Amino acid sequence: MVQSSLDLNLTATSLTLSALAIFTALILAWVAMKRSGFSGAVIRLEVLRVLIIFLVIFLLHQPEWRSQYRPESKPQILVFHDQSPSMQTIDAFKDGDTGGNAISRSEAIEPLLQVDTWQTISSEYDLVISPISEHSLDDSSSGVQREEEQSIGAVAEQTDDASSPRRPKGLGLTDLDQPLRQAIDRREGLAGVVMISDGDWNEGPSPVDAAAKLRGLRIPVFTVVAGSRTKLPDLELVSADVPTFGAEGKTVRIPLTIDSSLPRESVVTMKLMVGEVEVASEEIRIAPMGRTFDAIQWTPQEVGDFVLTIDLPVLGEEKIDSNNRITLPISIRKEQLKVLIVESLPRWEYRYLRNALSRDPGVEVSCLLFHPGLEKVGGGSLDYLKVFPQELEDLSQYDVVFLGDVGLDDDQLTEEQCELIRGLVEYQASGLVFMPGFQGRQFSLLSTELVELYPVLLDEQQPEGWGSRLPGHFELTQRGRSSLLTKLADSSEENFSVWEGLPGFQWYAPVVRAKAGAEVLAVHQDMSNDSGRLPLLVTRPFGAGKVLFMGTDGAWRWRKGVEDKYHYRFWGQVVRWMAYQRNMAKGETMRLFYSPDQPNVRQTLSLSAHVMDSGGEPLQDGSVTALITSPSGALDTIRLTGEGERWGVFGGRFETSEPGKHEVVLSCKETNAILETSFFVQGQVNEPLGRPARPEVLEEISRVSRGRHVMPEQIDSLLDAISELPKPEPTTRTIQLWAHPVVAGALLLLLAVFWISRKVAGLI
Repeated sequence: MVQSSLDLNLTATSLTLSALAIFTALILAWVAMKRSGFSGAVIRLEVLRVLIIFLVIFLLHQPEWRSQYRPESKPQILVFHDQSPSMQTIDAFKDGDTGGNAISRSEAIEPLLQVDTWQTISSEYDLVISPISEHSLDDSSSGVQREEEQSIGAVAEQTDDASSPRRPKGLGLTDLDQPLRQAIDRREGLAGVVMISDGDWNEGPSPVDAAAKLRGLRIPVFTVVAGSRTKLPDLELVSADVPTFGAEGKTVRIPLTIDSSLPRESVVTMKLMVGEVEVASEEIRIAPMGRTFDAIQWTPQEVGDFVLTIDLPVLGEEKIDSNNRITLPISIRKEQLKVLIVESLPRWEYRYLRNALSRDPGVEVSCLLFHPGLEKVGGGSLDYLKVFPQELEDLSQYDVVFLGDVGLDDDQLTEEQCELIRGLVEYQASGLVFMPGFQGRQFSLLSTELVELYPVLLDEQQPEGWGSRLPGHFELTQRGRSSLLTKLADSSEENFSVWEGLPGFQWYAPVVRAKAGAEVLAVHQDMSNDSGRLPLLVTRPFGAGKVLFMGTDGAWRWRKGVEDKYHYRFWGQVVRWMAYQRNMAKGETMRLFYSPDQPNVRQTLSLSAHVMDSGGEPLQDGSVTALITSPSGALDTIRLTGEGERWGVFGGRFETSEPGKHEVVLSCKETNAILETSFFVQGQVNEPLGRPARPEVLEEISRVSRGRHVMPEQIDSLLDAISELPKPEPTTRTIQLWAHPVVAGALLLLLAVFWISRKVAGLI
């Protein structure tokens, strides 16, 4: 609608002077016409003169033409409501009555999504109700997804565009900045924004910056919070670290993390189920108002793929029972790991290590004992080798290699063999254990390819190490207390006590410090240098494999008084920890391993395949592909490229996009070999149920944008605040006629016509 008017700057004085001027002009024009005998030419000239004078007087009053444009449509209110997983938390109450039964946050805001709720302001505003998506929309450079709207009465409902690219659903990602940016982009005709949420955002930048921009546009944001500021009484099974696979007859330890918001200590019996059958249980004492770490153990008795369910019983005072159970798969296999022990002399550490691994039913041991100075190497049983494996395929069968007090001298290892050991670790994910001795022969290995694998720096001035009459002892570091390698007891407290009570050692290696990237699990309890306490038990990754350094030769003493209890357990854990990745999936001519072994959604998985040809030698060049089928049925073909031609290793990457079991078919075109396996992707829920609401986030948004923050039961005050918003003022356009170039041109034209007409009429 348009309304127009002409405005003049009039005063009493200007009107009087203007009337006097016009009257004078008319008198003079009459006199001139009478004197000319009322000649037609003179009459026309005088009329033109009076018209020019009248126009000049009119322009001196500064005339302006004003047009007001009133919007034909009503101003708009955008209403955004949260649909993320955290909105299913049951910690809200109807009408704010905390004495009643709790309802979910989504149920609490349900009335705000009904047309009738907004009926009182529907005559003044058009409303658009839109969900805050639980994923980000990334197909525009501004980060704002435009969506088509359609009005349904006073309220319009927006839906997500199914064709737009997005992250997979179910990740619990909430971006509160996105809808505010969307409001900025749609600011034309926008009177205000209503945001209904629990405030739990974990995606995108801080929404406060967008709120500040809306304040500059004079668009307030009204926020409505759903949920409780404090966590309801609850026990939550946060995580259960189920390994990818286990061995038949070997105990599987599953670490558990439990959160409690109960005001008292709880003692519960955790159950481990395979299907509907209970296979293990554990009584756990849960600390109040905090986090508890414990574990449950299970010894599988048969081979196969199983689905484990860890069940935390629901206590009577708990308000949420949907977070007390976790279900994850595990593959149980018949274990047969191959270990190679290389040593110079049959010292006590070697003898007891060989006995420990030989008696392990899941380990097949091969020993090479050089006996420097003698013509023959050690022997006498089937597990002794006469020579170091000569062919690459012979060495590739070993999952873990132990290097004792051996070196390059006295017809022991060669530089080529050291290069083979390095390749075995780097490319084929085998493990390597350094176990130096007082002969100091391992110092000669520092001039070979193995120098980069060493996780520590050694003192070359003291090759024979250090001995003492008083026994030394290990002391676990913070990292060592949580490592699976050092778990000699089930609980952390008991494990710490065991390590404190282990018999001491009389000799230790001349270690200076650990290298960068290495993890120190245990140090010397008493000895230190400028770099700190001397590291004695150190690990580090190298290529696809792992390296362990044992800085003493006294682990065999751990048998004192307890026989094989701790000694066997420690070395059994070492072998399995090192061989774990290498044995994820293997066939006759192919082996597949990946990292990390328990990936989460949106994490990149590194795939490595070891492929052999029909003759058993590593495939030098070939076409290796991995066909991955996601739980939704989506197919991804990953072409693996050669990463170590001599070792037959091919690698690739796969980015996970959805949780669940992924089927893998590894194939090689040249050998026609196929390996079928699977891996499980854990859903990374960033908004778990039961977390307290974050009203402070919404309060800040409303404060910065000069809006208002209310509870769901205060909807009437919200509607009143929206009704009090200033109505959009009409747009006014003003044309200054007295300064307009068209008017000035018309005046000049009239003056020119008047002057020319006088000349034509013969007047001076």
